[in-house]
Amino acid sequence: MIRVQFFGPVAERVGACEVQVAFKAGMRLQDVREQLKTKYPAAFEIVCFAAVNGEHVRDMSLPLQEGSEVVFMSKFSGG
Repeated sequence: MIRVQFFGPVAERVGACEVQVAFKAGMRLQDVREQLKTKYPAAFEIVCFAAVNGEHVRDMSLPLQEGSEVVFMSKFSGG
């Protein structure tokens, strides 16, 4: 399984802070994103950042492994 976490407004639009996605051999980050984007289109309208296993990722073709942890986040601001 792939553990997928959401934070802030993305979690609000998904209606959960975490979901599980079944792992398939050859799976890439873009596959997880597309699968979840289909299920939660409003959430993925605001997703700007992704991380895999605690590392910020820009390459959506990054291969995933069984047990990978993925995070999707929107832009955030602070003071």
